[in-house]
Amino acid sequence: MRAYHPALNALGLIIMIFGLLMGFPLAVSGWLDDGATLAYDQAIFVTFVSGLLLWAATRSRRRDLRVHDGFFLVAATWVVLPLFGALPLLAYLPELRFTDAYFEAVSGLTATGATVLSGLDRMPVSINLWRTFMHWIGGMGVIVLVVAILPLLGIGGRQMFKAEVPTPMKDSSLTPRITETAKGLWLAYVLLTIACGFSLWGAGLEGWDAVIHAFSIAGLGGFSSKDASLGHFQNLEVEIVAIVFALLAGLNYATHYLALVRRSPRPYLRDPEIPFYFGVLAVSIVLLTAYLMRFEAHADLGTTLRYVAFHVVSISTSLGLSTYDYTLWPMFAQVWILFLGSFIACSGSTGGGIKMMRAMILYKQVFREIVRSLHPHAVRPVRLGVKPVPETILHAVLGFSFMYMVSIVSMTLLLSATGLELITAFSAVVACLNNTGPGLDAVGPASNYQALSAFHKWVLAFTMILGRLEIFTFLVVLTPTFWRR
Repeated sequence: MRAYHPALNALGLIIMIFGLLMGFPLAVSGWLDDGATLAYDQAIFVTFVSGLLLWAATRSRRRDLRVHDGFFLVAATWVVLPLFGALPLLAYLPELRFTDAYFEAVSGLTATGATVLSGLDRMPVSINLWRTFMHWIGGMGVIVLVVAILPLLGIGGRQMFKAEVPTPMKDSSLTPRITETAKGLWLAYVLLTIACGFSLWGAGLEGWDAVIHAFSIAGLGGFSSKDASLGHFQNLEVEIVAIVFALLAGLNYATHYLALVRRSPRPYLRDPEIPFYFGVLAVSIVLLTAYLMRFEAHADLGTTLRYVAFHVVSISTSLGLSTYDYTLWPMFAQVWILFLGSFIACSGSTGGGIKMMRAMILYKQVFREIVRSLHPHAVRPVRLGVKPVPETILHAVLGFSFMYMVSIVSMTLLLSATGLELITAFSAVVACLNNTGPGLDAVGPASNYQALSAFHKWVLAFTMILGRLEIFTFLVVLTPTFWRR
């Protein structure tokens, strides 16, 4: 492993920073005296010392990270950090099994929101805060956070950034310096989170509930401080705030940053994803509302529209909060919502799935092939807006889409082979790969993942990481070619 000393050295620093971030829920626990202070003391000590030992053991003069180092570091970070993220849960809940704690931490950091915990209403504020704070840390990306403070650490971060940032256009950046790009993304992220928190508070949530759900919504995670999720509050204004900020979080944060810096809405008007993003959501809300009215799923149009609008936005953007058990709807409506979670979120957002940009490229590529069948000699480039899409991007999108389908099929077969009911297995895999959280049947919004076996949870934890790193970043590290130096 000597060849990976620079990556391991950076991993040690990341673990130390992660330990320091636990100081936030520790401070809250001490302030509120909620009984979890000792759990955080122990978790912070183990995390920081582990990172310090790894950093000290791998110090070397060569600090620049190569392409191999970037992939290795990102994959290792997303596998290792949940081990430490689980520590506060294990320390406070000694009856919690390691598998469940690791699953919960993976779900938190990947902003999936698939939980194995119950009794959330009685949990200490700081424990629920840590769960959604992991959403917030992982939503924009742990590596992006570290890259933003790299000048203080003295290591290069371009390869780290390119390996983690969830977008098909990984080589594009807001500024010539990757550190400034990371800072810009985090600035937009922090401002949106603050605005969301104050809006939730103004809509009627109590202080800590507003903070907890602001972290969850901004990171498009889905954890809540209540077993009944956002439906616990039965507050229409809160639901509207959640919809608005989930829609904003589902947009490209680079677009938010450019609009902020230029003090102009023009970047939004020039983003080719946005018209499709809002268009598909609007059409889906109208069609599903009409469909459910036809089957008299709810008492009146207002109630139907309220539940449909919230869940279409929540699942589509991969937020995953719920206000109603939509598995009581006809199967068509359930599957349609699950399907929307596969591609609605924009590239560069905190959402999961294929992303809107890839879906647009796939659609235009299919249309181009139809035209070529009729006119073999026609030259028709695929465009996003006015810009032609390079062939390398087209190939990457096609490859990603193929591996996305392969991942769903293979993981579903793996789970169903153990006897898990097919709808539960399929929806759990789709929900975890898209980092959405709730699925259908036994893992629907009125249930959680607690009843699944340890094997199921490990498979789904792997699926969540696979989805968060958009498959290829993680699979690259698993190939024999990667380890031939």
